[in-house]
Amino acid sequence: MALINLNHTDDAYDGYDACPARSVQQETAVGAGAQILLLALLGTAIGMGTAGWLTGLAFAFASWAVLSRALHRSRLPSFGPANRVTLGRATLVGGVTALVADSFRSAPPVSLLVGLTAVALILDGVDGRVARRTGTSTPLGARFDMEVDAFLILVLSVYVALDLGPWVLLIGGMRYVFVAAARVWTWLTAPLPPSTARKTVAALQGVLLLLAGAELLPRPGNAGVVAVALGLLVWSFGRDVRWLWRRSRVAAAPATTVRELVAR
Repeated sequence: MALINLNHTDDAYDGYDACPARSVQQETAVGAGAQILLLALLGTAIGMGTAGWLTGLAFAFASWAVLSRALHRSRLPSFGPANRVTLGRATLVGGVTALVADSFRSAPPVSLLVGLTAVALILDGVDGRVARRTGTSTPLGARFDMEVDAFLILVLSVYVALDLGPWVLLIGGMRYVFVAAARVWTWLTAPLPPSTARKTVAALQGVLLLLAGAELLPRPGNAGVVAVALGLLVWSFGRDVRWLWRRSRVAAAPATTVRELVAR
């Protein structure tokens, strides 16, 4: 009887799980549709070129594919209000990405790029609050939020680098270099303690890059703003890497002591 009940429960669970899974995947499809709609509006408004269209569509497809796969693997029962906010931010980031790609061919309206970026940055503080207030915080949601932030910083650094030079790309590329390094030195993958300073520095990157890209300051002023952003980011990453390295040394010390005792 126990075996029969267990099998029956599994069947019922599978049937119950299918509907939420479809609902979650539908939300990602809606996000991709919203992205394409935004691209169409931008294309109509500014006559966006082929590079902008292709880059925007590639972003929409890649975002949909990666997010759909992550949701399938996480088996979340629902998408959640916080993830909807983050998905909205991702849509705006896709629009910014298309405009930046188009800027290699022509000069898109700065006010439009600044407007989309500003809304995306403002919403960055909304999804976390929504997740906490609704009790829907998940590792996937936190990772989704972080990846959207990181890609926006990368895109903004590309845009500002067109005027100030390739050194600005260090800001957008630093996080991805860290991730690549963690594949070689696994001690970099250890969880970091919460840090207000780290969060503040991360938030300032987008604000300072946006200020430089808005062309409100003379070129030397923009270079100074970006240099401050880069300096803060190097300090933040350096502090975290140093903490992780020290932690790895402490963790390795007991194992070394045991091997020495065994050898004796």
